[in-house]
Amino acid sequence: GHNVIGLVRSEQRAMQVSALGIEPLIGTLSDTSLLAQAARAAGAVINAANSDDRASVEAMLVALAGSGKVFIHTSGSSIVGDMAAGEPTDKIYEDDTQVRALPGRAARVELNRSILDAAKIGVRAAIICPSLIYGRGHGVNSQSVQIPKLMALAKKHGVARHIGRGENLWSNVHIDDLADLYLLSLDRAPAGAFCYAENGENSMREAAAAISHRLGWDGRTESMTLAEGVLEWGEGGANFTFGSNSRVRAVRAHKELGWAPKGPALLEEIACGDDS
Repeated sequence: GHNVIGLVRSEQRAMQVSALGIEPLIGTLSDTSLLAQAARAAGAVINAANSDDRASVEAMLVALAGSGKVFIHTSGSSIVGDMAAGEPTDKIYEDDTQVRALPGRAARVELNRSILDAAKIGVRAAIICPSLIYGRGHGVNSQSVQIPKLMALAKKHGVARHIGRGENLWSNVHIDDLADLYLLSLDRAPAGAFCYAENGENSMREAAAAISHRLGWDGRTESMTLAEGVLEWGEGGANFTFGSNSRVRAVRAHKELGWAPKGPALLEEIACGDDS
């Protein structure tokens, strides 16, 4: 029921999103004047492009000041990443749990705080903070991040791999359920709301074992060192995603927004879905 305008970088992308019923706006996150103009003209703004780009966010929030319009920003639950190198943790974060991020995610946490403060200047700003996203998307880019990378790694080495013991835990959410949460947030999220998005959790070893079964390898997995992980995914990917814990609970989404996830669980999706 919404008319959607989507920022894209090229004419090719413009044609692709037009075919999906999205009106393209060609530009980049560096085009702050363009973003401000588009934000003022829109009924609501969803930033799903970059969790860390402060300049684009500030340009849109200034443009929306005093309007009472909705601004939904996408963060990511690696803000609670602990660089555990494959070891588990008992620490679980709810929406209002204070986050003391490690240096690699401190700037994102600070940006989140400034976005939520936009309620003071008349913007109904809220943040959705997804955990590990899985499932095939319906947009131009249909793949998620973590599971396809683990799948590619397994195919590259001939065995499903995880950092250390792989007992580190990540909450996760199906892409269709996440899309439902954005729609609910447009209508119901109060100014200053921070919402984790998750509907279960699994260890990286469990995900790797499911990939192993999927590829016909009987669930066998192999440990890799953190240094090997850095070579595959870089410092951020190895430390804050594939080697860390990120255990969160979507309390506000359920209780205040009425979110009711119904997508398949992560291990079921790996077993029965595609490589997304």
